[in-house]
This record gives sequence, structure tokens and C-alpha cells, in this order.
Amino acid sequence: MILINELNPKHVQLFWGLRLEALKNHPEAFSSSYEDSVQTPLEDVEKRIKNDKDNYILGAFTENGQLVGIAGFRREQGIKVKHKGMIWGVYVSAEHRGKGIAQSLIKEILTRGKEIEGLMQISLGVTQSNKVAAELYKKLGFETYGVEKNALIYKNQGYDEELMNYFIK
Repeated sequence: MILINELNPKHVQLFWGLRLEALKNHPEAFSSSYEDSVQTPLEDVEKRIKNDKDNYILGAFTENGQLVGIAGFRREQGIKVKHKGMIWGVYVSAEHRGKGIAQSLIKEILTRGKEIEGLMQISLGVTQSNKVAAELYKKLGFETYGVEKNALIYKNQGYDEELMNYFIK
């Protein structure tokens, strides 16, 4: 059984360990790099973990408390863009994939998004080579609105990113 809960600062070591794993094992999937991130002091990471309705990180925990999946949400703050939010950093550890964990994390964000007054859309970007993730997002109601060519370049390899929106009804 997997439990989806909001992370808080006491989860900083679990979160940062899984985040660094994601960046190291899948550099093509994230705009942050392992090389830059591994130098970040844990105190700085702890400050980034928010418990606000419009800025949070969800974690997927096993019954024994192991963190096996993460997904972040952040709402835009400016007057003209506060109707938008974004999902970032979705990752499930390799041994727990295929169990619906990413789907549960995204569904929870979408459910919470519907409760945020004035929020009209949630965006995300997914590397085009990550077809499984792109199909999941489409299944959950995200629509592609564009492709950014060479959105990421890592070790002289370009990666295109599919840009998607979910419109709150």
C-alpha cells in the first residue's frame, strides 16, 4: 500500500536523497542537474519544502515509511499569471514503477488544484523520449500545446520537451 502525503521539512533527507537519485539516473528528464544539485546544503533544501496550498511537494510512502515517489506543485504569483500552476519534479524510484504511483501523485495535485480559488490551468513539461509519462499525462486530461526543441542539452545531447496543460473545469 502506498500513502500520498505532503512533505514537510522533517522529510528533507528522504526527499533530497530521492531527488538526487532522479537527477543522477535520469539527467534527460529534469532541468536541474545532479552536478549542480549535489552541492546544495541540506539547510537550503529544507527551506524549499513548503506546506502552502499553492506551493508544496507530495511524497509517495510505503507502509514502512520509505519515500518512493515525489511530485511538486507551484502556483504562479503575479497578478496576471496567478491563474496558472505547474507540476515539477515528478519521479518514482525504478523498483516501484508500474504500480500507479505517479498517477496517484498527479491525481492528488489535480484534485487539490480544483480547490484553489482562481486556479484555471496546470502545466508541465515532459521530455519527448519519456513516452510512458507523456501518455499518463494525456490519460489524466493534459493537452499538448507545443514542443520546445532542445529544451535541455546535457553532454552535447539535445532533448525536446513536450509542453502540456490541464484546464480546470
